[in-house]
Amino acid sequence: MSNSQDAMAMARRVREGRRFWATPPGRGLWHAQRACLGPLCERWFGVHGLEMSLAPTLTDMCPVRHPMRWAPTRELAEAESTLVCPPDALPLPDGCLSLVVVHHLLEVVADPHHLLQEAARVTAHDGHLLLFGWNPLGPGGLARLWPGRRRHLPGRGHWRTPGRLADWLAFVDFESQRVDYCGFRLPGGQAHNAMLETLGRRHNLPLGESFMIHARPRAQLIQPRRGRVVFPAPLAGSTLGSASGRALTGEGERG
Repeated sequence: MSNSQDAMAMARRVREGRRFWATPPGRGLWHAQRACLGPLCERWFGVHGLEMSLAPTLTDMCPVRHPMRWAPTRELAEAESTLVCPPDALPLPDGCLSLVVVHHLLEVVADPHHLLQEAARVTAHDGHLLLFGWNPLGPGGLARLWPGRRRHLPGRGHWRTPGRLADWLAFVDFESQRVDYCGFRLPGGQAHNAMLETLGRRHNLPLGESFMIHARPRAQLIQPRRGRVVFPAPLAGSTLGSASGRALTGEGERG
């Protein structure tokens, strides 16, 4: 498939996604996700951030000075600062972003592995990567068992568990710091049930409509300084010597 065809297919996904997130179920879940993200990101300061999403922005409460949105085509760009490009080929240098958010895109893109690699590549060594996904064990996951539910959003695409995405993150040298669930409701119930939302979030039950993974880059090992190793004289009465050397230490803030 050509690049133009890929862009057109992705544009159709974006339009379909925006229609879903404008519905009452979509708006209800968006508010639940925003409430889940707010207390976490309000202390993350940074210069540049990128949100790749089919929904309205979630991160405008985060203290990032230059937030950007993503779109697959110019027609779908919502602002001058929108990054227009394929989702798996970001025209940005390595490690330039303090915050990267991938919101329900890994389920619907043609190559989710490349998308995650790109998101990890542009995240700074002290930055934050957030992945939002549909929970296969939530009420929406049960609804997908009915015929036809996988033809339209949100049922479309491949839903993966947080454990599976944690394995993907390890492959790109990131580690999952925490998983939060949100969007609690009964099957067929209201889009945003305040009582269930409070109870579910208090105990972080893995039964919400969606989940949020907060990931950070793994600590990088410091390369040892090459030099001559000096072995002191063996201890008296012992046939073995003892060596002293410089231990490897890891740098990096753990979130």
